[in-house]
Order: sequence, then structure tokens, then C-alpha cells
Amino acid sequence: MPKSPYYISQNFLTSKKTIERIIGKADIGKHDTVLEIGAGKGHITKALSLRCKEVVSYEIDRKLYDTLKPQLPENVRLYRADFLGAPPPKTPYKVFANIPFSITTAIVKKLTQTDSPPDAVWLVMEKGAAKRFCSLPRDTLSSLLIKPFFETKIVYHFRREDFHPAPNADAVLIEFRRKEMPDIPLSLARDYRVFLSHSIRHGLYGPRAPLTKKQIGTALRLERLPPIERGGDILYIQWLCLFRCWLRRSR
Repeated sequence: MPKSPYYISQNFLTSKKTIERIIGKADIGKHDTVLEIGAGKGHITKALSLRCKEVVSYEIDRKLYDTLKPQLPENVRLYRADFLGAPPPKTPYKVFANIPFSITTAIVKKLTQTDSPPDAVWLVMEKGAAKRFCSLPRDTLSSLLIKPFFETKIVYHFRREDFHPAPNADAVLIEFRRKEMPDIPLSLARDYRVFLSHSIRHGLYGPRAPLTKKQIGTALRLERLPPIERGGDILYIQWLCLFRCWLRRSR
């Protein structure tokens, strides 16, 4: 039976000192429910259990699950299941995980596009992926989809030898913190994704553009925003302005 993609791509953190250091970067307290993706050998799981009220952890690999299950304290609920197919916790929750790098995009999408988003997320991932989510060096579709709802930043840089086995790329700990007042109501998140995906795929100027050139210019001018230069970067605040314009005209 082939190994799961979780297991194949997992790079474990085993140093207690390193784990304590990165968990210290998160504001996880004794009243929190924390979701963990990929329990692995349980080093992070056990450290989290000492800090929070409850850990809800997923591990898809049967061997890892069977080995870890008897070792866990009572405040850890370990499921042998694919997190990507699991429902989010019903109570307010946070997320802390050393995720499989091969499914980073799918995990971030599930966490940030759910109807029940977490209050905060800390994920160990490849540095290149984290920079894209943090708009470094510029915005991407991934970062623009997250920005209305979460603040993102890199809070820790790992050495490759911190992992076993060592990854082929540099890794970091990234934080996603949900905005108390999102830039777009959560009820409009699907519309925003549709508008943004279509605009980036087909361009803002052309036969399939969601707005006319005149509508774009007028919307930006009314909001006292600079015009969009052909071939230039579009600011996040400009995207928000155009989305609101499109939304008014599509209803």
C-alpha cells in the first residue's frame, strides 16, 4: 500500500527547544481549542496540549496514528482522517501545525475560505510559499484572496537541520490573524473570489473584462485612487474599489 502524500512530504520537528520556541510565537492560552494538521510523531501535539484547553488533531497515516494514539493526554482528540475532508470545529478555534509542504495551498485555502474561519493560524511551510501569502515581493492571487480577512506575517525562520529529514527548501512559521473588521463581509467572500479570479485570468482590459475602461477609471477617481497603469502592479486598495464597483453593477 503506498504511503499517503502527508507522510511522503512530512519533515518532522523533534527538538523540544525549537518546538517550545515556535509555540511561544503564538498567543495560545489555556482556554483555546487548537486544531493541528498532521500530528506525525506527536512532538508538537504534546507541547500544544500543555498550553491549551483542547487539541483537535488529524493524522492520515495509519502507522503514525496507531503509534501516537496511546501516548496522548485526555485533552487531545486525534482523528485518523484527511483534514482536507474534515469539518472545522464548531467552537472558536486556532490552528498550529507543521504541515506537509506538498499540500500547502490546499490547506491554506481550506482554512481561509471556510464559513467558520479560525481566529488565528500558525503554519510551518516553505519560505517561498509563505512569501507569496504575505505579498512578498508583490501581491498574488493567493495573497489577494486572503487580505480582506487575515493579516499575514512571517514570525520565525528555521534552519534546515531543525527538521528530520531536512527539507530541500528553507522553511518559516507564518501567522494568519483574522481581522476583527474584515475589509469585505464574509458573506461576500465568494463574490470576491469570483471577481478576482476572473479579472486576473482574463485581465482588466479586454473583451472578457468584468468592467469597462470607463467604469474602472470612474470608480478609482471617485475613491481618489491613482489610475491603473497598463502592465503595472494593481494595489490591493484598487482591487477592493473595483470589486465594490463590479458588485454594485452586477446586482
